[in-house]
Amino acid sequence: MNPRLALLQPYPFERLRRLLAQHPAPAGKPPINLSIGEPRHPTPPLIVDALAAGVAGLSNYPMTAGSPALREAIAQWLVRRHGLASLSAADEVLPVLGSREALFSFAQVVIDGSAPGAMVVCPNPFYQIYEGAALLAGAGTWLANTPMAGPGHAYRDVPADVWARTQLVYVCSPDNPTGRVLTQADWNDLFALSDRYGFVIASDECYSEIYFDEAKPPLGALAAAQAAGRSGYPRLVVFGSLSKRSNAPGLRSGYAAGDAALVKAFLLYRTYHGSAMSGMVAHASIAAWNDEAHVRANRALYRAKFAAQQPVLAAALPCAMPEAAFYLWADVGGDDAAFAGALHAAEGVTVLPGSFLARDTPTGNPGRGRIRIALVASPDECAEGIARIAAFARAR
Repeated sequence: MNPRLALLQPYPFERLRRLLAQHPAPAGKPPINLSIGEPRHPTPPLIVDALAAGVAGLSNYPMTAGSPALREAIAQWLVRRHGLASLSAADEVLPVLGSREALFSFAQVVIDGSAPGAMVVCPNPFYQIYEGAALLAGAGTWLANTPMAGPGHAYRDVPADVWARTQLVYVCSPDNPTGRVLTQADWNDLFALSDRYGFVIASDECYSEIYFDEAKPPLGALAAAQAAGRSGYPRLVVFGSLSKRSNAPGLRSGYAAGDAALVKAFLLYRTYHGSAMSGMVAHASIAAWNDEAHVRANRALYRAKFAAQQPVLAAALPCAMPEAAFYLWADVGGDDAAFAGALHAAEGVTVLPGSFLARDTPTGNPGRGRIRIALVASPDECAEGIARIAAFARAR
């Protein structure tokens, strides 16, 4: 048995289940779950129809590299979305089975766990896959607390001796759970550190298409690299998927794109890992990447929900409008786990304690005292859930 499995901490939702078991929901109130970041808007018919039309793909073993048509569709979308001068579909793009799987397996490619004191730097709070990927690759983690306001980013205060041992940095922009987006200045700082210390950057951009101003899409890492004059995207790979963008989390379809040498090494690993996308899923994915109308309609749904519900919650709990993504990150002014448990017992609403998404550090746990609320349900269910949370907060 791999002894490093014992280093893995319980997943946030396992901890949440244990908490809620001690605070059962009341009878007579329909339960509302706003804790999980799982898109619940309907999957667009064009994707469903393309999936069905691609059924012939089940009769062939899929290629790990993905079909040329799928790689080209992803490359063209990335060029359109981020205003890139070029991106090679053959060398700089690789289809993956959702960003979660790829973010984990990528660490196994780039980390040399035999190097003394090998480190992976992660934001804090963070997507727990980053931590698990680092630990199982033989590295330790340094958690950089994400600020809620002000200039800079989560990586500014990492000590030089940690940078010297760092092999991989995970970035999440737009961020889960804060909704913050890295600026060009933030990226320039990180690129300079990568040049100095030689680490690889893995940019998790699964929320990149959930934003509230059609004229101001979040800056992506590839665009930031291009603006910084970084030809070929050195030591940078970005990850995205159709899960949030196209309301197709069950499709398990995404991409890794960037530095050609890293993409080539990742493909070699995946050839042995057995991570090849079904031709049926590839057919549906091509349809999704080639269409923006359903993505704009999806954003409009989120925009309306946030415009209606953020002010209601903010009147009861400090809660800023996020720059992007689909979470409200509310300050409960005390024990976040106790608040979530009591809320569930009183109102039947499930939210995720912020401390479950973060780790304790010498400067504190940046999730403590906050709750994450996912506005992924229908407008009516979100409105009812937020109304119950606000009433509960005022009563406390």
